[in-house]
Amino acid sequence: MTEESYLPDAHSLFEGAPCALVVTREDGSILRANLTFCTWIGFSQEELCGRRFQELLTMGGRIFHQTHWAPLMRMQGSVAEVKLDLVHRDRHIITMLLNGVRREHASGAFYELALFGTTDRDKYERELLNARKLAEALLKEKTATETALQQAQDELSDAYEKAQRRAQFAEQMVAIVSHDLKNPLTAIKMASDILARSERTARETTLLGHISQSSERAQRMIADLLDFALARVGQGLSIAVAPSDLHGVTRLNVDELRVAFPAANLLHQESGSGSALLDADRVQQIIGNLVANSVAYGDSLQPVIITSRIEQHTAILSVHNQGPAIPPSLIDVLFEPMTRGTESDSEVRSVGLGLYIVREIAKAHGGDVGVQSSEEGGTEFSVYFPHSL
Repeated sequence: MTEESYLPDAHSLFEGAPCALVVTREDGSILRANLTFCTWIGFSQEELCGRRFQELLTMGGRIFHQTHWAPLMRMQGSVAEVKLDLVHRDRHIITMLLNGVRREHASGAFYELALFGTTDRDKYERELLNARKLAEALLKEKTATETALQQAQDELSDAYEKAQRRAQFAEQMVAIVSHDLKNPLTAIKMASDILARSERTARETTLLGHISQSSERAQRMIADLLDFALARVGQGLSIAVAPSDLHGVTRLNVDELRVAFPAANLLHQESGSGSALLDADRVQQIIGNLVANSVAYGDSLQPVIITSRIEQHTAILSVHNQGPAIPPSLIDVLFEPMTRGTESDSEVRSVGLGLYIVREIAKAHGGDVGVQSSEEGGTEFSVYFPHSL
């Protein structure tokens, strides 16, 4: 048997085609409809035979047939993918897609129509349309979010620039005012020293001592403010290094601090020998700030120990005191400006720049600063200078 013998004949192909097939006269009268169409539409072949095709359409479909696709069939001989709504036997609507051709025969013209169900296609199109609407909504939301984000970034940038300008202005004002206060304070200090040399009552001597101590403290605060302003405006702290005896510089400064803090027990310890490349005046500033902190926050009944050490390639200066430990939450920010080593209120008057200045001086020397603090061991600040000789 040949392969062709297994193929269905023309009648079977027509009746069982996977689409609806209808043949009509030019006026729409149905001559033949396959079983597929009959099944879809709910009518038998006998019921459809002789009935006009346009009678199976909805009212809108009939108007469309009359004004659109029937004239096209007559003029161009074919139509493709015309969407029509047909009425099922039980009156529900079935949407189909129609392709048709007009063929001339000796007995007249015939329309050969092929109709395809659109249920799956409509569902796909609806899903596609919904997906498109969703995508458009998401795109619109994304665009709005990006616009809002850009606006927020612009506002944040403007606010940051304003804050920077205000901070720079404030720092410049601090530098100017601090510089201008140096002269009157120096005059006050000199006047109190001169007055202290003459004969005075005990009360007057005490008052002059208070004036001298207060002016010295104010001068230290002004020096810190000037250094802070220089560091913040980008100029950095200036240093003039020279080979210096770390032990001698420390010893001299501790002797001066004993006068400034007569109630404190200041002890100096030395270790190692040699000199280091240091700015002696800045080192004295470091010692003064660290000792002032230890006196302010440490146990007044315990000594403050100042240690100067010379090790291989490193000079180290440490200040240790007993007293309450520095809270761990403050350790990481301790060397930032306007920060104090306690979370509680204190009677100590300070602008919180001492440790910041200490770190800046250490950095200017190419060194660093560290701190260790515990209830048992007390608190120790150490400054490392990397250039011992």
